[in-house]
Amino acid sequence: MTERAAIYDLKGLNCPLPVLKAKKRLAGMQPGSQLWLETTDPLAVIDIPSFCAESGHHLVESTAVSGGHRFLVERGDIA
Repeated sequence: MTERAAIYDLKGLNCPLPVLKAKKRLAGMQPGSQLWLETTDPLAVIDIPSFCAESGHHLVESTAVSGGHRFLVERGDIA
């Protein structure tokens, strides 16, 4: 994919808001588009991968960063 992934700042939000907001944002994107999710919720390391698996999205990358995590999600064909 040559297009840069958008960044969605979900810092400061707690479960279940990061997943709910990510779901809504991804629903408005084209299949194959990528989105960085930036979170501070410690449960996001469980919630985001589970959400991707259940929703048909692909978790490309998961990285711990100072104060939280970053997830690169590629929108699947189903949202």
